[in-house]
Amino acid sequence: MSEAQQDVIFSLDQGVGLITLNRPDSLNALSGEMQTLTIEQLQAWAHDPEVGCIAITGAGRGFCSGGDVSGMAAGGGGGGKSDSAPPTLETRINRQRSGQEFSRLLRSIPKVTLALVNGAAAGAGLGIALACDMRLASSKAKFTTAFAKVGFGGDYGITWGLVHTVGPARARELLFLSDVYTADQALELGLVNRIYEAETFMDEALTLARQIAAGPQISYRWMKENVDMALQSGYHEMLDRESFTHLRCGETEDHREGVAAFLEKRAPEFKGR
Repeated sequence: MSEAQQDVIFSLDQGVGLITLNRPDSLNALSGEMQTLTIEQLQAWAHDPEVGCIAITGAGRGFCSGGDVSGMAAGGGGGGKSDSAPPTLETRINRQRSGQEFSRLLRSIPKVTLALVNGAAAGAGLGIALACDMRLASSKAKFTTAFAKVGFGGDYGITWGLVHTVGPARARELLFLSDVYTADQALELGLVNRIYEAETFMDEALTLARQIAAGPQISYRWMKENVDMALQSGYHEMLDRESFTHLRCGETEDHREGVAAFLEKRAPEFKGR
């Protein structure tokens, strides 16, 4: 196993695909290979019927501190001559967009995605968390945009995520000032959905993940797509959309099971079909 493969761990248990960023000494700063491996795993899990929910977390005391700033410094120092021409701006943009597939997939794949924010989420790490459908925070979690402190503009979808989560005025404040927010402050802002005590965080967060994994997967898929569509569509357009998706879900075995369970006063046993 390569060093990069050890730096990100994938597991599948009880329908929950868990991604653990595993560079605790750097607060799980992202390397290029970590991003590539995670993107490949997300693509594999996107249509895997055994996966009902995808969760991402970090090892140690951090969720993800974003890009590897020490690696940026090492890569940009020009310590030695090279016969090759430097990459064009377009090439560098393409490389950046390739890495940002990490966030795009979390937002767009037809599975519920959860950010289990166990510690610091900064820069691209916050962007990745915002790309998930829900964010569950440890009571010890911290949140900051961080980009202004290193002279960057923000990536990994953080601008879109902030504007649509906390509104443009708050988004500007978070980006310009790069203040650090506690879990309680993040909950008040709407950056996170729930907070669990640090001592029981992973147990409680994974319990919720397993609950979602056992839910009606086809319904979740259309709910997720409808929420994204509602961000850009008019009311009447969404009524038409909901007419289709509501009736599509009504054709599923899970719908029939849900109705039967309701009438029989028992918990439903969904199959994802």
